Amino acid sequence: MTSDLGAGRLSVSALHLLHRAGQQAEDLFMRETGNAAVTPRQYAVLLAVSQNEDISQTGLVTATGIDRSTLADVARRLVEKGYVHRKRTRTDARMYAVRLTAKGRDALAKTEPSAQRADEKILGTLTAKQRNDFFSILGEIVTGLDRLAKAA
Repeated sequence: MTSDLGAGRLSVSALHLLHRAGQQAEDLFMRETGNAAVTPRQYAVLLAVSQNEDISQTGLVTATGIDRSTLADVARRLVEKGYVHRKRTRTDARMYAVRLTAKGRDALAKTEPSAQRADEKILGTLTAKQRNDFFSILGEIVTGLDRLAKAA
């Protein structure tokens, strides 16, 4: 007896398909970057920090969507690699402000072209209209789920 592995309830499970797409996107990112020392989450944090100098770790949670405990771990690893510098803020001694180091700016500059190629390959699976719809729909999902999480 043969079965179509793509058929059935998993093929219409949003949770499953988003997870699979995320896994494949991360694999593509790692292939494009040559398994660079920067993971997709680290890249997202470096990019967010580059656009918001002295951003707080709380701000990074908002900017990246990475949960607080994971973000703290990602930031710690980036500090250990010498890519970011954290310092306590003057207004709240419990809060860190995060800034790129020269080494972090270099790592980001080396990773960006590969990350863009990965994005282009992902989006290359869609028509131009589908790309617009994809961003719109995915944005609506993220916004809606954020609202649900805040209401919980």
